[in-house]
Amino acid sequence: MPRRKVTLAYMLNKSERKISFNKRKKGLIKKASELRTLRAVDACAIIYSPHGSQPEVWPSPEDTTTVLSRYNGLSDTEKSRYLTNLESLTQQRLKKVKKELHRLQIDNKRKEVENFMYKCMAGIKKPEEFDMANADVMRSIMEQTVRDLSSRMRELNIADLDNPSTTGSHNNN
Repeated sequence: MPRRKVTLAYMLNKSERKISFNKRKKGLIKKASELRTLRAVDACAIIYSPHGSQPEVWPSPEDTTTVLSRYNGLSDTEKSRYLTNLESLTQQRLKKVKKELHRLQIDNKRKEVENFMYKCMAGIKKPEEFDMANADVMRSIMEQTVRDLSSRMRELNIADLDNPSTTGSHNNN
């Protein structure tokens, strides 16, 4: 059975909050352990609990000190390579979404022009109704169609030359 989506909000009930914290802490430590075991990654976790006075350190204080000293020994440029803050994460996501939006807008414009061309061929639309702002898109579509047709014709001619026993209705002149 799939898990239901959890809405992220502050839990007002203290006992539920403590139970949820302990479950999530256990899950986090399990994932860190899996990373360490399966991928041979140096990993540690320092978890400050509102219920305890001392932070919980995983796997051990000595291992955690080793990982942190290794990290602190890196130069600032190497450290920044591993750090991701919310602002840079949001900027990366925004850049990706803008790129996808631009690609979809171009694709939609192309489909609109193709649809208009097909409607013209079917007699539903008149060429005079064409918006000249889309002339470059139409030219691009027509050039691509000509390239596709030329390529297909070459393929068919090569196939006819390879198999002379077929009788085709077209001439190879």
